[in-house]
Amino acid sequence: MSHRTAPPSGAAQLRADCGRCFGLCCVVPAFAASADFAIDKPAGSPCPNLRPDHRCGIHTELRQRGFPGCTVFDCFGAGQQVAQVTFGGRDWRDAPETLPAMAEAFAVLRPLHELLWYLTEAVALGPPADLRAELERARAETLTLTEGDPTQLRAVDVADHRNRINPLLSRASDAARAPGGADRRGAHLLGVDLRSVDLRRANLRGALLIGADLRGADLSLADVTGADLRGADLRGADLRRTLFLHQAQLDAARGDAHTRLPQTLTRPAHWTALPLTPVRQPARSPARRGRRR
Repeated sequence: MSHRTAPPSGAAQLRADCGRCFGLCCVVPAFAASADFAIDKPAGSPCPNLRPDHRCGIHTELRQRGFPGCTVFDCFGAGQQVAQVTFGGRDWRDAPETLPAMAEAFAVLRPLHELLWYLTEAVALGPPADLRAELERARAETLTLTEGDPTQLRAVDVADHRNRINPLLSRASDAARAPGGADRRGAHLLGVDLRSVDLRRANLRGALLIGADLRGADLSLADVTGADLRGADLRGADLRRTLFLHQAQLDAARGDAHTRLPQTLTRPAHWTALPLTPVRQPARSPARRGRRR
């Protein structure tokens, strides 16, 4: 008989544990045949590569088989939360009638877990005491929401909650980046050569950096919340102090052995297949101060 289990605590709750999930990321989302996915798959339908044990049958060959989109998805631990806590270990394969409710719960918990990750990172930046207290309250409130049953989760207004959290995260970013660098929030920088641009302390929240040339770039204290780094060239870049950088962003980018990473993140396996030629470090211009809101 299945039963509700207590959620894991701390950072472990916000890391995907596929062994404790029911392959929800391979079932719940829809995807269309594209550069990211080799086939069409409707929402709520298991991917044909999903095995009966909920493991991917082509996991080690996803990129080669045309599924790079799968390699950069991060549920932030929402999958095992739904499987082991919200539904108490009850497998949708054994109880197919639970799948629609699981899908609804996953659609709510995934963004909530992502917000928890950002709030945890923001607190770790050491913000001023008053801001830290607000962040801690927001984190506790978000954590409480994630512990709801399927009916309670269905009632959560994720967009409203996110809209209330984002200003706090922006304030934490401003405090950490002070006096602040270039303001490139939401900037369209697709394929742009940024090697000679000073991006230290830059606000890159929501920036489109697809295919951007960031070789040798120093992204110290740059805020990359929601930045799209698909195909961005990070060879030789310094990301050790980049703010709000998560693993999925690295997995979507290109890099090499010279890319300097935070200790909490892992060098993506596919980077080893890329050229390891040392990248010449560009000359740095004086930091430019951008607009701040």
